[in-house]
Amino acid sequence: MSEVGFNSGARQVAGLSSRRTQSPKRDPAPSRVAYRAQRLWLTPTFRKIVRVGLPVLVVSMITGGLLASADRRQAIVDWSLQLREDIEHRPAFMVHMMAVDGASIELAEDIREVFPLDFPMSSFDLDLQQMHAAISELDAVASVNVQVRVGGVLQVSVDERVPVIVWRGTDAVELLDAEGHRVVQVPARASRPDLPLVTGFGADKAIPEAIELLASAAPIYDHVRGLVRVGERRWDLVLDNGQRVLLPETNPRQALHRVIALNTVRDLLARNVAVIDMRLEKRPTLRLKEPVPDVSPEDAPIINSGAQYP
Repeated sequence: MSEVGFNSGARQVAGLSSRRTQSPKRDPAPSRVAYRAQRLWLTPTFRKIVRVGLPVLVVSMITGGLLASADRRQAIVDWSLQLREDIEHRPAFMVHMMAVDGASIELAEDIREVFPLDFPMSSFDLDLQQMHAAISELDAVASVNVQVRVGGVLQVSVDERVPVIVWRGTDAVELLDAEGHRVVQVPARASRPDLPLVTGFGADKAIPEAIELLASAAPIYDHVRGLVRVGERRWDLVLDNGQRVLLPETNPRQALHRVIALNTVRDLLARNVAVIDMRLEKRPTLRLKEPVPDVSPEDAPIINSGAQYP
């Protein structure tokens, strides 16, 4: 046998031996355990349990272990309270003063009496909503804005009601604004002689109409002492010489304009007339006055001056 043939036969025997000892190819399919694990992971509930439930469970166990001791719980509470106090009393959150803008001196003093604050204090100790509600209930306040400004200033911006008329009620004399809201009580009518006077039961509920009548009486305003509400439905215009103009329930301004026109043409108010009755549009009536002693110019007798005409 030649050497070449021997080598060829050796290689064939070696190849056959290597093929016998070579391991079979691996199956690419997953194992049964891996397959079930993959199917389980595809379940939404299982994924939510692993991603949410398991961390929550771990955190709960750790928290429970930390809070199991009463001393440890008290230490945590004390630490949190101290941390909150340190934050609330930082200089950036401290309020040092209160500024009231848009209010008169009297109203500003009333606001400070309602809230006697002890400065400096933390802004966290201020209940701004409660302050807003309490200040809004003051008669002289139309609207208010309460806020803490930069620099530690409690700013109270007030829109104060403006009194335009004096109302003499049965028990007190009060100043009212253009809508009939109470502004403040005054000791006497003489406290505000610059404002017109209205009186009579229910007069405070018809202030807008009274203001319109007083504006219509501008040509004779120097002689006007006030308006008296009669029967909660109409007005009497009272003049400084004791004269009364009885205005109708409907169209009182038109009737007043007629009286002013008559006074301009005929000098009506300078005559010996006690009552000008304009309640009947087609039949105005004049009542002459009898000689009477001089009457004091004070407004107090308005309610009792002359007769009350229904």
